Amino acid sequence: MSHAPEPRKIDDLAALKALSHPRRYQIIQQLTLLESATSAMLARELDLNTGATSYHLRELARHGFIEEDLKEEGHGRERWWRVVRADLRFPERSRQSGEVRLVVDEMHRRAYAADAEMFERLLRQSDDLGEWMDGFLHSRGSMRLTLDELRSFFEEYIALVNRYKRTGDEAPEGARTVLTRFFALPAPDQEQSAAAGPGATPEGDERP
Repeated sequence: MSHAPEPRKIDDLAALKALSHPRRYQIIQQLTLLESATSAMLARELDLNTGATSYHLRELARHGFIEEDLKEEGHGRERWWRVVRADLRFPERSRQSGEVRLVVDEMHRRAYAADAEMFERLLRQSDDLGEWMDGFLHSRGSMRLTLDELRSFFEEYIALVNRYKRTGDEAPEGARTVLTRFFALPAPDQEQSAAAGPGATPEGDERP
């Protein structure tokens, strides 16, 4: 299995804006799925203009988020691109400036909305997935943790994901790309819950 990538903190506002651009976010997501692609392939997949796609690719490369895939250099004059393997980290919320926080929050909102849309679309198409119809796994729960324990939990989760990460060449027969998502947030305190009224969900875990 691949070695875990080194963490890279993204605290430069220009780099954050480059990463958070809606089209560039789409390009990175599509490149992640394809592993390697040209601007023409990405433009076709995402229904974008080829020239604009090339510009977005150059901007992403300038900030170190993607790079040329030299393994594909034998395909004529076309430039192939791939996502740079990195453990991207944002500054802790308490350390973000107001401008950085606005960019990061908007990026997360768009990402969650895109994930929800993809989830609904894949559910509708699940009859066509064969045995992978059972690949929709989910868990919802709560824990009582200190902030330091939560940080440790997150690092253990990232390490677990990295243990299973492999390129297409390394993956065994029958493997396919699986999308994983994680988020944690502090629950409202008791006074806030009481003010919100009845209907609070009891503490517990839900699994498929």
